[in-house]
Amino acid sequence: MKVGVIGVGKMGKNHARIYSGMKDVDLVGIADPDEKTGKQIAEKHSCSYYSDHKELLAKGNLDAVSVCVPTFLHHRVAKDVIEKGVNLLIEKPIAGTMKEAEEIVSLSEDRGLTLAVGHIERFNPAVQELKKLIDEGVLGDITSILARRVGLFPPRIKDANVIIDIAVHDIDVFNYLLEKEPQNIFSCAGKAIIEDREDYADIFLKYNGTNGIIEVNWITPVKIRKLNVTGTKGYAELNYITQDLTLFESVYKKEPDKFGDFVVKFGEPKKKTVKVRKKEPLKMELESFLDAVRKGTRPLVTGEDGLRVLKTATSIMKKCG
Repeated sequence: MKVGVIGVGKMGKNHARIYSGMKDVDLVGIADPDEKTGKQIAEKHSCSYYSDHKELLAKGNLDAVSVCVPTFLHHRVAKDVIEKGVNLLIEKPIAGTMKEAEEIVSLSEDRGLTLAVGHIERFNPAVQELKKLIDEGVLGDITSILARRVGLFPPRIKDANVIIDIAVHDIDVFNYLLEKEPQNIFSCAGKAIIEDREDYADIFLKYNGTNGIIEVNWITPVKIRKLNVTGTKGYAELNYITQDLTLFESVYKKEPDKFGDFVVKFGEPKKKTVKVRKKEPLKMELESFLDAVRKGTRPLVTGEDGLRVLKTATSIMKKCG
């Protein structure tokens, strides 16, 4: 399978690294207007370098491509890729606006192409194990999900606020775990250090019986990526970075007190470290994408999924405004 990468910044260079090491995959070339960086990456992985992505699309005879350019360029580059009939994975978010995202999804469907969106946390092995626990009813009915994704501002981000850049990860994970979209949205965001964009936000999402809370910011001096899930039968703690997952099974019973009223008595919870086979999420994401291209099946994170996440993120920003 012949593949390419358009945009070799922080994420794009990792796409190139992983593609170049895959069996039965030929990294044909990479495209980036930064000639110095582009040539270095191309030389490192023994592939061709193009300063213009259109030239890569014209000469590469590609089966699939990763679009890893800044968000404001997603729509333009994706249209060029689709026009050439090449299957594509677009790094999150799918686009900068709902109109652009809808057009990308529509055009790819019209051409019968595989369109995946790079919501990488879906491929975190700990998240996948947590999904199994929830689906098996181990946690019971889910009452709340709490995510903390905080740390210092990444200077490379020039065109997105903290909601579009990182809150979308947890919005997608919430939708994935609960298999639905939020019905109500409440949020508060602000600009603490960065003057032109929101750099912190607290988001409250209502999912018909489940409360979802997301704290995101670019001002906390330590990097935290954690997820907590509470259900009627237990509680789970997940660390996105270490891929550790801990389960606490609730122990309680209802019995009458001396007045004849039933009371709930809790015992010591049963703590269990869930076995997680740790892997690089990006590698799993790209393997899944190419597998979907080969088999003509739906990718784990579809264009429609990306569209739903962007819809929620856009609503959050409107509520903040």
